[in-house]
Amino acid sequence: MTTQAAALGVANAGFAWAKVNLTLHVTGQRSDGYHLLDSLVVRAGVGDRIAVSPSDQLELFIDGPYGGAAPHDDRNLVVRAARLLDAGAGRGARLHLTKNLPAAAGIGGGSADAATALRLLSAHWGLPVPEDVARLGADVPVCLHDTPQRMEGIGERLTPAPKLPPCWLVLINPNKSAATPEVFSRLESRANAPMPKELPAFTSAPAFAAWLATQRNDLEAPAIQVVPEVAECLGSLQDALLARMSGSGATCFGLYETEALAQRAVTRIAAAQPDWWVTAAPMLG
Repeated sequence: MTTQAAALGVANAGFAWAKVNLTLHVTGQRSDGYHLLDSLVVRAGVGDRIAVSPSDQLELFIDGPYGGAAPHDDRNLVVRAARLLDAGAGRGARLHLTKNLPAAAGIGGGSADAATALRLLSAHWGLPVPEDVARLGADVPVCLHDTPQRMEGIGERLTPAPKLPPCWLVLINPNKSAATPEVFSRLESRANAPMPKELPAFTSAPAFAAWLATQRNDLEAPAIQVVPEVAECLGSLQDALLARMSGSGATCFGLYETEALAQRAVTRIAAAQPDWWVTAAPMLG
């Protein structure tokens, strides 16, 4: 907790963990333009931080390494989440958002922020989280869950995933954003095979990585056309059990069996690419 936040009398605070799509199969497209997905989604133990404290009006304060470009108005999903929960009653709260994750990066930063804001404000105002959170964004429902999920449809169909083995993730972003509409526009096929109907259980990280290698992120190739550095990020993870892009990019992840191996990769990559965002984090269960 920051000294400033403590002085304000913070009621509650929490982390908005990064969302990682270990798989992302594009299986169709609806008549309204929304794409149908089949994705195995986990959280990584790195994220933005949100603190809530009392205020007579709704206000948002933003800082952190990636806070400079974040909007303070209704373009920010945190503000929109607060307004959705408040439902026009005019409740007040001061939200302090520390942006540690790059924006438009394929790791659900804004969606995770919205989900965490909903949780914190729900406790702060004594209100239940509304059911229609998907109107904030397709990734918001999955970001409200604490466990790995299989996400289908346009993000509204969630099923708990089988228990996954302990793993570490190295997350890399070349500090380039990949515009989701442009990535989807370069997708050659929108009717690809889903994951198997039943997801297996795994007892080890190598076995898990071997299975993941038989699955896909259908947006990876289109994203490389938009942000060529994605290919460089993937190439820098050559010592990982698996390297893949998350979401629509441009963040890539490497799957590692231990923290030591993951931290070693971070040291190597950060030295070679000092302008990239690179971090290691446990895969949260």
